[in-house]
Amino acid sequence: MASPVDAVSEGTGKNQPAAPSGFRRVLTGSMAGAILEWYDFAIYGVLAATVLGPLFFPGEDGITKLLLALATQGLGFVARPLGGIVFGHLGDRFGRKPMLVVTFLLLGTATAAIGVLPTYHDVGITATVLLVALRLVQGFALGGEFGGAVLLVSEYGEPKRRGFWAAWPQAGAPAGTVLATAMITVLALTTSDAAFESWGWRVAFLFALPLLIVGFWIRKGVEESPVFREAQSHIAPQTQEKKKSSILLALSRPRQVLHGLGMRLGENIAFYIYTTFVIAYATSFFGFDRGDVVLAVTFASVFQFVGMIGGGAWSDRVGRKTAMLVPTAVLIAWAPIFFWLVHFESVPLLWIGVCVGAFFHGMLAGPEAAWITELFPTRYRYAGASLVFQGSSIIAGAPAPFIAVWLIENFGVGMVIGYLVVTMAITFVAVATSKETKGVDLNAVK
Repeated sequence: MASPVDAVSEGTGKNQPAAPSGFRRVLTGSMAGAILEWYDFAIYGVLAATVLGPLFFPGEDGITKLLLALATQGLGFVARPLGGIVFGHLGDRFGRKPMLVVTFLLLGTATAAIGVLPTYHDVGITATVLLVALRLVQGFALGGEFGGAVLLVSEYGEPKRRGFWAAWPQAGAPAGTVLATAMITVLALTTSDAAFESWGWRVAFLFALPLLIVGFWIRKGVEESPVFREAQSHIAPQTQEKKKSSILLALSRPRQVLHGLGMRLGENIAFYIYTTFVIAYATSFFGFDRGDVVLAVTFASVFQFVGMIGGGAWSDRVGRKTAMLVPTAVLIAWAPIFFWLVHFESVPLLWIGVCVGAFFHGMLAGPEAAWITELFPTRYRYAGASLVFQGSSIIAGAPAPFIAVWLIENFGVGMVIGYLVVTMAITFVAVATSKETKGVDLNAVK
């Protein structure tokens, strides 16, 4: 694996990468934000299936509490498109760096605040309202965070290796999941069940504070994207183009947005099936121990991380389309096998099912970071990428665990398999009908 120093020293042309030290800070800062945002969502996903339902939602039915807790997780996604619209427009107008600093502060503060919330037993429905409000703040911040982090690395990195470098902030998702599930595992092993349900779960959310401090320090020192500075230097201060919303500019070419949303549909749903839904499914419908399932997801996230970095690097060699179509086809075939393995109620088979699914999901998701960046011109790239990343959260990520649980309850596992297969097929078509973007000059994209 090449070092950041090697990578940035090779760049040439208008899309000239920054100095080695600058690129290292950009990469580290983008990774820090991605890890924090996915740490938060993974923590909530794990605890929604085990602790948060009883603590924040009234009622006697365990499945109802689970569904409500998962629905509240989905509310975080509802605010993500709004955050993408707001920060996407501002990021195209004023720069990538200031938006990433603001969104990082909002995200970390809201996550830590959940750790000090009173429960329903303490203040009644007020606790539920506060939890929902903080989830909305997290979603709003994340809406501007993720697309910007991927963009900054893509716009700094060498064109020939953009897929590899852009995959690193993308890999913040499994890295954050590993960190979150490792934290839950340590707390579960070092506290009694009563202590964990009383205060142990709070520690997991409060851990966002040191992540926030370190990440903020790193991001504050990051320089603005050279591609953005280059583009801004050619725009007259009072031109109509600069006045027009970058969101409207992105929507004026819907083909790019639709290709991105179609690609993200199955990919996003597969992610939440293999990382969030599987915890609720295995513990609520089968005899799996919570710790065993959490450990399986943690280990699978390592496979997912490797798949993302490998997939991004592979896309630099064979092209974005091939690198995404192959794992998409594998995931379509793997869906029924995965659920068949879970039904054996065997921990080793569960591990195989989750790890294989997570690895090929990583192979699919790794190249998409560079591909989505390369779809849009600089003048509305932040807005376009945010619309794709966060628009898919509404149609795919937000409802995925909720829909999967509902389908299981009402129609059985076959419908969940069909749900996964059909959405992955849509992803296949979206990628197959898109253009190849490998290695394009980001300043030349029109």
